[in-house]
Amino acid sequence: MKILSELLEDVKVLESHGNIDAPVSSVSLNSKEIEPRSIFVALVGNVVDGHSFIDEVIGKGATTIIHEKEIEDFKAGITYVKVADTHNAIGIIASNFYDNPSHKMKLVGVTGTSGKTTTATLLHQLFRDLGYKAGMIGTVVNKINDKEEVAHRTTPDAVTLNELLARMVDDGCEYCFMEVSSHSVCEGRIAGLHFIGGIFTNLTLDHLDYHKTIDNYCDAKKGFFDVIPATGFVIANIDDDKGEYMLSTTRASKYRFSLKKDTDFNERFESKLIGEFNAYNLLGIYAAAVLLGQDKENIREKIKKLEAVPGRFQYYKSENGITGIVDYAHKPDALENVLKTANEMKGKGKLIAVVGCGGDRDRSKRPIMAKIGYDMSDILILTSDNPRTEKPEDILGEMKKGLDGLYLEGKVYIITDRGDAIEKACSIARSGDFILVAGKGHENYQEVNGVQTHFDDLEELQKYLK
Repeated sequence: MKILSELLEDVKVLESHGNIDAPVSSVSLNSKEIEPRSIFVALVGNVVDGHSFIDEVIGKGATTIIHEKEIEDFKAGITYVKVADTHNAIGIIASNFYDNPSHKMKLVGVTGTSGKTTTATLLHQLFRDLGYKAGMIGTVVNKINDKEEVAHRTTPDAVTLNELLARMVDDGCEYCFMEVSSHSVCEGRIAGLHFIGGIFTNLTLDHLDYHKTIDNYCDAKKGFFDVIPATGFVIANIDDDKGEYMLSTTRASKYRFSLKKDTDFNERFESKLIGEFNAYNLLGIYAAAVLLGQDKENIREKIKKLEAVPGRFQYYKSENGITGIVDYAHKPDALENVLKTANEMKGKGKLIAVVGCGGDRDRSKRPIMAKIGYDMSDILILTSDNPRTEKPEDILGEMKKGLDGLYLEGKVYIITDRGDAIEKACSIARSGDFILVAGKGHENYQEVNGVQTHFDDLEELQKYLK
């Protein structure tokens, strides 16, 4: 049991009713997970308002309610704590409940439009190779040393996040490398965490369905660096237009990396990884390792051995010389980067690109991605990529708007079924050609109307190329 007043340390409390020193058994933001003597934090979401579940959770045994809206009927035996922002409060309360695990390790966050997963994953791999116990929190998996757990979102909710960090501490982790999404900054999921460092990879068009404008999206990313203390560090890619802006108001020590300018980290090292985008990722990784006190020569030696992240420019070569590439690129800049690298590799062969856009996500990028695919490939196949609740034909119709007025015969195919699209690409390809299947990467499912069925881009490529 914990004591409520201790859990409220550093929380901006506006007023309270009831016993502020009440014992607490757990913290929850989900009405379905209430236990006797739970704290329930009423979050105001985009769809659901947690305040509407207050009577329900009290009936299930919750004895403390954290709220930001007015309460009309205070029930006997229940403690009510009003705060300015429940999203911020849940992060601090959860951190206090789990004894502030982020203060007991070196936590480094990675944010940006692309490169977060690769950077966090390779940093974890590097520090394990350097002999340290380390954790990772990412889009695909979470890791406690070498044990993997499936991740359900890029940055977990505050309770799940702190519980995970606490288990890392219990398992002896000295470091944790964490992807930090823009959503998590806006929703207070990182509130209460102590970061020793942060890395900015890049910023391009994405998540405008949530943030509404590119400026809001940019400021959300920057908000992460503004919470890093003066004792920490921030590393930014200044070849990106927003690199210097990310550094502008942070209290932390500021460092820069670049492929084009003289910066704090001008180094040469070898790697198995290919592509300019990976060169940027590796510079950020190298800089972070140096700032975390590791020997430069030792870092360079370990970087030589780093393996590619599954679903990130993962490739398969058939017996007749066709190369198939799978990449998670589902944003305009990521697609442009992988197409650029594939073009550099293919020599005299053709590049066939299979590209889709997910349903129920930022619609503004659909025509942009189709145009990038058209401009940077020899043959473009537009297809489905997790249509979710939208009709695939509607998504493809919006993608096609990026190709208005262009000559399409023999250059562009519209194939709704993703499996059929990959089969078509393989049937067109000849020895020396490259096929890029973009959008799903590590994912092994296709989601239609809330139902996920098994589908793996790499498996499909291997099946048809064999």
